[in-house]
Amino acid sequence: MTPARSPAACATVLAGAWLGGVALQLQQAALWPESLAWGLGGGALLLALAAWRRRGRAVALAALALCVAAMGFASTSLRAGHRLQQRLPLALEGQDLLVTGMVAELPRSGLTGTRFVLATESATQRGLPVALPPRLSLGWYRGVDDDSLVSGPAEALRAGQRWQLPVRLRQPHGSFNPHGFDLELWMFERGLGASGTVRARPAAPAVKLAEDAGAPVERLRQSLRDALQRQVGEGAAAGVLAALLIGDQAAIQGADWDLFRITGVAHLMSISGLHVTMFAWLAGTVVGALWRRHPRLPLVLPAPQAARWGGLVAAAAYAVLAGWGVPAQRTVGMIAAVVLLRGAGVRWPLPAVLLAAALAVVLGDPWALLQPGFWLSFVAVALLVVSEPVQAAGDAPRGRRARAVQALRAGLRTQVVATVGLAPLSLVFFQQVSLVGFAANLAAIPLVTLLVVPLAMLGVLVPPLWSLAAGLVQALTAVLQGLASLPLAQWSAAAAPPWAMASGLLAGALALWPLPARLRWLALPLALPLLAPPLARPPAGQFELVAADVGQGTAVLVRTSGHLLLFDTGPAYTPDADAGARVLLPLLRARGETRVDLLVLSHRDSDHVGGAATVMAGLPVGALTSSLADDHPLRATAQARGVPHNPCSAGQRWQWDGVRFEILHPAAQDLAGPARPNALSCVLSVQATGGARALITGDIEAAQETALLQRAGTSLRSEVLLVPHHGSKTSSTPAFLDAVQARLAVVQAGYRSRYGHPAPEVMARYERRGIAVVRSDRCGALTWPAGAALAAPSGAAAPAGLCARDVARRYWHHASVVTAPVVP
Repeated sequence: MTPARSPAACATVLAGAWLGGVALQLQQAALWPESLAWGLGGGALLLALAAWRRRGRAVALAALALCVAAMGFASTSLRAGHRLQQRLPLALEGQDLLVTGMVAELPRSGLTGTRFVLATESATQRGLPVALPPRLSLGWYRGVDDDSLVSGPAEALRAGQRWQLPVRLRQPHGSFNPHGFDLELWMFERGLGASGTVRARPAAPAVKLAEDAGAPVERLRQSLRDALQRQVGEGAAAGVLAALLIGDQAAIQGADWDLFRITGVAHLMSISGLHVTMFAWLAGTVVGALWRRHPRLPLVLPAPQAARWGGLVAAAAYAVLAGWGVPAQRTVGMIAAVVLLRGAGVRWPLPAVLLAAALAVVLGDPWALLQPGFWLSFVAVALLVVSEPVQAAGDAPRGRRARAVQALRAGLRTQVVATVGLAPLSLVFFQQVSLVGFAANLAAIPLVTLLVVPLAMLGVLVPPLWSLAAGLVQALTAVLQGLASLPLAQWSAAAAPPWAMASGLLAGALALWPLPARLRWLALPLALPLLAPPLARPPAGQFELVAADVGQGTAVLVRTSGHLLLFDTGPAYTPDADAGARVLLPLLRARGETRVDLLVLSHRDSDHVGGAATVMAGLPVGALTSSLADDHPLRATAQARGVPHNPCSAGQRWQWDGVRFEILHPAAQDLAGPARPNALSCVLSVQATGGARALITGDIEAAQETALLQRAGTSLRSEVLLVPHHGSKTSSTPAFLDAVQARLAVVQAGYRSRYGHPAPEVMARYERRGIAVVRSDRCGALTWPAGAALAAPSGAAAPAGLCARDVARRYWHHASVVTAPVVP
């Protein structure tokens, strides 16, 4: 049989074609009409059936591959359309609803409440039935919501409970920033059609209807988590053990994840293919041994086959218990392919088995192709295959010592391959790579794989073993902390352009491919563009303004050719999460920023300074300018980090790289007397050579706008205006807007802001003056290079490329509103 006609070769080509069709569909900004997708899929299927009969010919096989790719594209499009149809209707956003459903996954409890997934059964609005998405992401918090006192859960929520809950919902919507986390994709992939909050109060109480209504696997996972916490407490080690035993990655604290990422062992601290494979091998060994002892079973099914099937069943059960993540899916798929092929007496090459496993994962979840874990898992195995040295016949080691030496060498080679080969992918996905990862993994892999994971599993039967496993985790953590404290423990780089990514990935493959050494050395220059990508910086005399999407809050980057200013740092979302960690630090690092030259904190409101402490901890800050009082905690934080502070006061001026900066408010006398925080907001004017200007206003209100008019007058005129106080009714007076004469106004406000920002009557003032308005909840992050063309009051179209949502839009993103600036 020729290679073109071999089943393995055909399967490899067709699996690759399906994956290619799915990958192409994932790039769509909007879905095709359903009828077109059905037509494409049906036509491709008919052509594929015709080409299948002649698949031995290269041309026919290529045509068949094109048809399979079209079928992959069409099927993913149809599935995506069905999932989008299940999203919450816009008419039900913000409405009081009564929902009956079951807690479908492990709840996540925090300081202020609990988050959980509810599988809906029925819902009503004012007594009338309404249709809701099958799965909702809900938060149940205690406190004040929209001036109403709401109560948190009276008892701990548990998976499988059935509840009747008063809720308010909204469509999936998250912050949208370059290189940031895509919350809307995460919700879309998990089938979460809405998010919202439980609004339990005396007039509308939450009622538990049943304790164990379903979700048996999730109930088992929660029982194991509870037993684990009773045995070892709720410390860092307990979180790692929960992640390894039941796949509860949320149990690991953010600081511990940072440590694991810096040291390159994060892949070990959740269910990985290595753990699943080891469990399958152990289970298969036990099944095979017991099978051989039975007098009749080997006659029905040979013991080796029984061992393989037993290992597959055990691996699948462990993967389901662990949450069915991509690494577990990949491993179970590979084990299943091997078992099926060996059972049929067929031996496919490992690359074909690997591609078949990838196809199995994508058939179940097409959007897995967008997850870094998918590529890291499959590429790691592929690199091990292509870099495997060829062993001549008769070279097998003899004797225990020789076999032990060979096993040690193989282990070291595997670690070298994983470290070198996956480094480019780590830089592509995360813009960082651990430089101590090789040493850390040499200690962590055997400890976690051979000791911690088995002890975690055996602890289900003998709980005291969990305490022993926790002690090993604590010892490993201490070693990792020592490695993380070393200079240059981690290399960070800016997000690279596509050509630099391709060059770096080629370098990783070239370094491991079995080629002559002189060719492998080419990997070094090829890797340089990914290790140190070129940074886009404004020319001298110009600046770039980035209004980050932080939800309800303010955070603005102003970048000159040689300096960076950060104006405000967005809100604190929860006691342990803020815009600094979630938005600003990832954004700054992806842009290649290694230092904030000046941090301006306009005033003390939490939606402006919530992320300041995190930013100061994450990056060096040259100086701080603010209107904060002497006793504000952030003043002490800055002092402790050696960051000098100057009060922002009208009249302060400086120049960076030909760009002029000036503080316009508050006046010195304002700082001296008592005043509301908004009245003390710093106002910053930034002017490029040639006159292009931006005005950043904080939360000033009408009185401060009047004072600015008296002090600055016509010099307030600016092309871009950061709308005062998020578009509140208290600001944007007609006289102020007439003086500024902005061509583009930027509103930084949260989606469905609880404060009603921006106020419709305020937006009407901008509309009457022909000012284009961009809202962060519709635009995402806005990037404006000073001097770039803007929409003219005459009604010219706004330029493309300002809004992150327009640049990177995909069909799963929130699309109920137009994101481009609205110009009358």
